[in-house]
Amino acid sequence: MRGGAADRSGLIHVGDELKEVNGIPVDDKKPEEIIRILAQSQGAITFKVVPGLKEDATTKEPKVYMKALFDYDPMDDKAIPCKEAGLAFKKGDILQIMSQDDATWWQAKHEGDANPRAGLIPSKQFQERRFALRRSVTTLPSLRSSTRRAFTGDAPQTCTTDCVSLDDVEIEFEDADYSSGFHLAGFRRSFRLSRKDKKTNKSMYECKKSELYDMADVPTYEEVTAYRRQSGAKHRLVVLVGPTGIGMNELKRKLLISDPQHFSVTIPHTTRAKKNQENDGVEYHFIAKHLFETDIHNNKFIEYGEYKGNYYGTSLDSVRSVLSKHKVCLLDVQPHTIKHLRTAEFKPFVVFVKPPSIERLRETRKNAKIISGKDDKGTAKPFTEDDFQEMVRTAQIMETQYGHLFEKVIVNDDLSTAFSELRLALKKVETENHWVPVSWTHS
Repeated sequence: MRGGAADRSGLIHVGDELKEVNGIPVDDKKPEEIIRILAQSQGAITFKVVPGLKEDATTKEPKVYMKALFDYDPMDDKAIPCKEAGLAFKKGDILQIMSQDDATWWQAKHEGDANPRAGLIPSKQFQERRFALRRSVTTLPSLRSSTRRAFTGDAPQTCTTDCVSLDDVEIEFEDADYSSGFHLAGFRRSFRLSRKDKKTNKSMYECKKSELYDMADVPTYEEVTAYRRQSGAKHRLVVLVGPTGIGMNELKRKLLISDPQHFSVTIPHTTRAKKNQENDGVEYHFIAKHLFETDIHNNKFIEYGEYKGNYYGTSLDSVRSVLSKHKVCLLDVQPHTIKHLRTAEFKPFVVFVKPPSIERLRETRKNAKIISGKDDKGTAKPFTEDDFQEMVRTAQIMETQYGHLFEKVIVNDDLSTAFSELRLALKKVETENHWVPVSWTHS
C-alpha cells in the first residue's frame, strides 16, 4: 500500500521475488501460507528478496485529486479484497489518488490527512459498472412526476415531455414589492407551476431535454483542482436550486438589496408586446418570435417556456452580460439544467436551498403566503399541508438525483439565518480556495 511501512522503507518493490521470511524458505508456499507465518511472527521481520528489474527513474507524478460523488463504506463492500485496507468517504470529500495501477482498486487518502498510508477505494470504471448494474434493477424516483417548481422571470424553464401532465399546468404571476425604494431590473415576475386548473394552455412548455440523459451520467468521481478567483477576474455564476415555496426569491431579493452594486440578476427575453410603462432591456428584452425560435434552435437559452402564445426565456448572453459588469449573477434554475452551465466560462457555484422538517414547515410557514393568480394582480394564499408534503418530497428527489452537483446545502428554516449562511458562503467563494473540476482551469 502507498504510504505503508513497506512503501516508506523503500526496500520492497512490486516485482521483487520473495525467497525467505524470517529464515523460512517460501518458494513452495502459497500467499495464504506466507500470511500465516507473518501473523505468527513477533518483533522484527526479515525478508530475503531477489530484486525485480528496476525501471528507469521516472519524473515525479503530479498529484491527482478526485471529488467523491457518492458515499462509500468498505465494511459494506463485499467485493473489496481486504475490508480493513479500505478507505471510507462521504459524497463531497476530496481524495488524493496515490495509485491507479490496479484497474479495479485505486489507492487513495483524504486530502490533508497527516496519515501517509493509503487505503483501497473502488476505481472509477469499477464503480460505474456497479452503479449501472444497480440502476438496471432499481429505478430512482423520477423528478418528472413531482415537479412544482418556481418558473422565475429570470429563469423560465425547459423540461421533459412528461415533466408534468400538461393538462395540469397553471401559471401564476407574482409582482415583486420592494420596500427599499429602488427597482431591481429583471426581477419582476415569478411563474409558478401548480396542478389546480385543467383549462390551461397546453403549450406552456417547449420540451426537448430528457432527464434520461441526466440519469445516464453515473456519478462516481470528478477530477478537481484548487481554484481561487484572481483579483479582477469575472465572478463565478451563483446558481440556486430548490423546490417551489422554499424561499429562493426571498434570498435573492435580500442579496440584491444588501449590495445592488455587487449582486445582480438576468433580464429575461420575451416575445410578448411591451406595455406602456415598460422599457426594453429593463423589465425584459423584447424580441420577435422568429428570432426567439432561432435562438432556441441555436441553444442560446438556459431555460424557456411558452405562455398564452408568448415565449419567455433566460439566455446565456443575459448571464454573460451580468458577469461582464464584474457583478455576481444570481440565477435559479431547474436542477437538470445545471450540467449545461458547468463550464469553464461560468464556473457555477451551486447552492441547494433545502426545506426543514415537515413539522418545522408547519410551525414557521403557518402565517406565510404563496402567490396565486393568472394575471399581474396575483393573490396570496396560505400554504397547505399538500404544499409542505410536496416541498419535502421534491427536495428529497432533487438531492437524490442531483446532490453530487451541489457545492453548498442551506436549510431554509429561518430566512435571516439562511441569508447569513448564504452571504458568508458567497464571500468565501470570492476570497478562498475551492475545489473545481480540472477542466475549468485547463481550458
